[in-house]
Amino acid sequence: MRPVYVLNGPNLSRLGTREPDVYGAEDFSDLVALCRETGRELGLSVDVRQTDDEAEMVAWLHEAADGRVPVVLNPAAFTHYSYALRDAIAQRTAPLVEVHITNPATREEFRHTSVVAAVATGTIAGFGLRSYVLALHAIAGSTQ
Repeated sequence: MRPVYVLNGPNLSRLGTREPDVYGAEDFSDLVALCRETGRELGLSVDVRQTDDEAEMVAWLHEAADGRVPVVLNPAAFTHYSYALRDAIAQRTAPLVEVHITNPATREEFRHTSVVAAVATGTIAGFGLRSYVLALHAIAGSTQ
């Protein structure tokens, strides 16, 4: 099975309790189960990770680039300001799909800018946890 990293940034471990009116009632364990099940259906070995630490996220992106591992990435708050993350993504050697549970373009103005989008293969946003399912399908269908 083809390996894929599903990397999640700050506060995503708080799904289910963090602003459920915005992010829904499903928790992080639901996200992990959904990604792993979708991966199995698509012939992907999904490794789901979460960190609140920018340096750890950068290290995971380097690991993915070195191993030519595709990535589904929800950079969370890092989306809007982390040039370190952007530079790590620019070194990618396999597809990387940026995902968001909500649609940042419909939210507060500071969320409208993604510094990582320009170096991602594509972006999927606004479909709740289904954004991850769509991204995994995109990875499974990629030829890179």
